[in-house]
Amino acid sequence: MNTTPTPRIALIGAGPGGLTCARILQRHGIAATLYDHESGPDARNQGGTLDLHEDNGQIALREAGLLDDFFRLSRPEGQEMRQMDPAGTLLFHHTPEEGERFKPEIDRGALRDLLLQSLEPGTVRWSHTLRSVEGPATGPRQLHFADGTAVEADLVIGADGAWSKVRSALSDAVPQYSGVSFLEAWLHDVENKHPEIAGLVGQGGAAAADGDRGLFAQRNSGDHIRVYIIQRVAIDWITAAGLTHQDTEGIRALLLDRFRDWSPSLRRLLTDNDGRYVDRPIHALPVPHAWEHNPTVTLLGDAAHLMPPLGVGVNLAMLDACELALAIARHNTVDDAVLAYEKTMLPRSTQMQQLLDNGAEELLSTELPDFAQDATATA
Repeated sequence: MNTTPTPRIALIGAGPGGLTCARILQRHGIAATLYDHESGPDARNQGGTLDLHEDNGQIALREAGLLDDFFRLSRPEGQEMRQMDPAGTLLFHHTPEEGERFKPEIDRGALRDLLLQSLEPGTVRWSHTLRSVEGPATGPRQLHFADGTAVEADLVIGADGAWSKVRSALSDAVPQYSGVSFLEAWLHDVENKHPEIAGLVGQGGAAAADGDRGLFAQRNSGDHIRVYIIQRVAIDWITAAGLTHQDTEGIRALLLDRFRDWSPSLRRLLTDNDGRYVDRPIHALPVPHAWEHNPTVTLLGDAAHLMPPLGVGVNLAMLDACELALAIARHNTVDDAVLAYEKTMLPRSTQMQQLLDNGAEELLSTELPDFAQDATATA
């Protein structure tokens, strides 16, 4: 970057996209500060496992100088995929070959830790909940946080996910409910406490669907399994049934009724969970989502192109982050860098948005997916 003075770059959101962007910028000698609303890196469980693809997520990790570390942490055996029908009959089984590295799995928390530990101390400012982005389009921008503090930046990068606050500086678009909802359930110490389920799921993921309902069970590290119960329902389906989100037994009884024709082995995925269920309605941004170029604000990842969880989200976020960081490093002005980045990112994301439009319905389809190319529900 040859501009003088050095631009002040503010990244919002310490997820994989924001962290990847900060890491690659630092590798090119460019400072950036990352602001996140959480109180610290251990504020919450970071979620399930992710498959990072050779043709996008792994490209970003290579540019970040972390690809070998990723391979040491990842689980190539997690590429195993099984598809069953509601009767529990195995219809398809993909077992990864020795040395297969197209999309190995890594727990989201492990990936975040890898990226965080690669950054210079003080890069991430925790407990900074963004309220608004103010100031003229030509800059500088003022970032106003919930604690009353404010900072100035010459470039604001929104990596703050589905409900991005940065997005409102560029677009009026808001995520819309897809009509499909996930209910997440956890199983722990599965080899000892849940050996039948462990055998059913294997080392990767196992899926089944009947057109209206679906199950996706996914092996995580540390002898855990996460189950995603997928339904075409109203967004308030739990309260509409007279239940609360904390009423584990009531929700379980409702699920058993809705999946009453499924095999006993698959129904155990509904009933044997350790702890409560977590409701995760699936939202997506309007298709296509684009905005008029702004020289001081841009977006990456879900903030730019939230899509149904069909195995591409984290990969696109990290590729976005990589390309934006490299554009900043290779152009003389922030404006030129953002223009170059969006010239590639927006058409790519539009194409993928159109491909996955109404893609949440695919999670309920009885058709066999090509597991060798497209793992479902992992990002």
